[in-house]
Parts: sequence; structure tokens; C-alpha cells
Amino acid sequence: MKVSNEILQLLHEQIAMEANASSYYLSVASWCKVTGYEGAACFFRAHSAEEREHMLKIIQYLNELKIHVKIPSIEEPPQNMESLEQVCKIALDNEQNVTKSINKIIDTAQKENDHRTNVFLEWFVNEQIEEEDLFETIMQKFDVIGRDNLALHEIDKILDKLKNKKDA
Repeated sequence: MKVSNEILQLLHEQIAMEANASSYYLSVASWCKVTGYEGAACFFRAHSAEEREHMLKIIQYLNELKIHVKIPSIEEPPQNMESLEQVCKIALDNEQNVTKSINKIIDTAQKENDHRTNVFLEWFVNEQIEEEDLFETIMQKFDVIGRDNLALHEIDKILDKLKNKKDA
């Protein structure tokens, strides 16, 4: 086997984490759309697709190693969304948890001298730096612009622009 059972287990957990993040962001996009946050809906829909791509990247890595991947069931995302700020805070927390998970896999790969997996995960490290920075910046907007209806409208427009910037 080209990866240890421990790393394989951690990568399967990461696949599930990415799948659940994709599901959460899609649920948030739906909530945003019906709540009137068009820009945020587009932003979270794009983010959902991005998380799915992360999952597929790990699956492809394991498949290239001739390892059949167990595709996980996804958890039902929370449905009790109260505010745009709340869903963005949960997204930041989620991205921080993903970073911890990636770091744990890297630590294990380094401990086991699994250079292949370590190199593969470098892309994810850089991606997580961007993701955390992105959601930290979004959270700052609530403090800088505010939380009233006009401020939320402006944050919604910013999220739409952030989605477009990420697509470029």
C-alpha cells in the first residue's frame, strides 16, 4: 500500500469533511436566496462547488494510488440560519476546522515519511490560508460596515464581488 492505514483513514475523513462543507454552503446559498441576499447566494453556491472540487481532488489522488475510495454519506446541514453574519461565522469556524484536519494529515505524513502525501497536501495548505483569510475579511465587514439593513445590503454586494474575484 502506498499510504498507511492511518493516513488513508484521515484522507477519508477529509473527503467527508469537504463533502459536508459543500452541502452546508449549498444550504446557506438556498437560505440566502430566499432571504434576499442574491450576492451571498451566488458566493455560497460557488463556494459549495469549490468544496466539492476539493473532495474530488483527494479522491483522484487516492485513485491514482490505485486505492478505491469510500464515498461518505453527508450529514444534513443545519437549517436554523438566523443571519448572514451567523452563516459567515459558521463558515469561518468550518474553514478553521478544515485547516486543523489538513495539518493533522500533514503531521502524520511527515511522521511516517510519506513525502508523496505531504507534497500533495501543500496545495490544500495554501488553499486554507486563502479560505481563512477570506472569511476573516468577511467577518470584519460586519464590524466595519455594521449590521443594519443598509450594511447587510452592502455586505451582500461585497460577497457577490468576492465570488466574481475568486472565479477570475
